[in-house]
Amino acid sequence: MDPIAEGCERDRNSEFEQFPSIAKGFCGETKSQWYRAFDFEYILEKDVNQLLEEYQCLSGKIKNFIVYLQNSEIKGNNFK
Repeated sequence: MDPIAEGCERDRNSEFEQFPSIAKGFCGETKSQWYRAFDFEYILEKDVNQLLEEYQCLSGKIKNFIVYLQNSEIKGNNFK
């Protein structure tokens, strides 16, 4: 969520659209870390599966937000 909030503060539409993509990338990075935690037996399989499912849902919502921004008339502060 932090990259999306940061993107909202930017003054250009291209930057505003870029930061949700960064947030989506963070979802992938976090999932990778959960796999690693499972491999080292820090978390149980049922827990990692639940976390992965939740983050898959979150990643999909961020993707939908990106598509919405690409197709909308919403612009950064310089374009109001």
